[in-house]
Amino acid sequence: MLIRATDSALIVIDVQERLVPVMQAPARTVQNTKLLLHAARINNVPAILTEQYPKGLGPTLSEVKKAAGESIVLSKMHFSCMEDTIFAKEFKSLGRRQAILVGMEAHICVVQTAASLFEYGYEVFVVSDATASRTIESEKACLERLSAAGVSIVTTEMVVFEWLGKAGTAAFKELLPLIK
Repeated sequence: MLIRATDSALIVIDVQERLVPVMQAPARTVQNTKLLLHAARINNVPAILTEQYPKGLGPTLSEVKKAAGESIVLSKMHFSCMEDTIFAKEFKSLGRRQAILVGMEAHICVVQTAASLFEYGYEVFVVSDATASRTIESEKACLERLSAAGVSIVTTEMVVFEWLGKAGTAAFKELLPLIK
């Protein structure tokens, strides 16, 4: 199945000040998250950002928050975003059937959110190069588990180019320098 801009929403999970430094490949994860947020804005894809217990883990990383523009940021205590009443209501109100997930930590909040969304009948895509854990083993286990369950594992460029759909458009020309 194709990822379509008109059908999808981007969920950025817990890219927070005190989590980012302890992740595997944090620079790659942050850079790809920012690219996806930029591509989402250009392609009219709504984004929701979450913060797990911000009092302890800090706010969303400032450069990610800046890239998110006017996107909503929701605090949560549940590991699965869909178990949080406010998030679930906000996500459902978007009316999108595809959820594109990025963030931290892959083996905790990302995996539980993906599994919940999948159980609710959404098409779920986890962006492997914009998702991180503290260890490679945890990251790998998350992606393998989700893939075996039927969740699609994709990359940043797969999402961006599927949202674009074709070359030569104004959106394509704006995003191309960011991908090179």
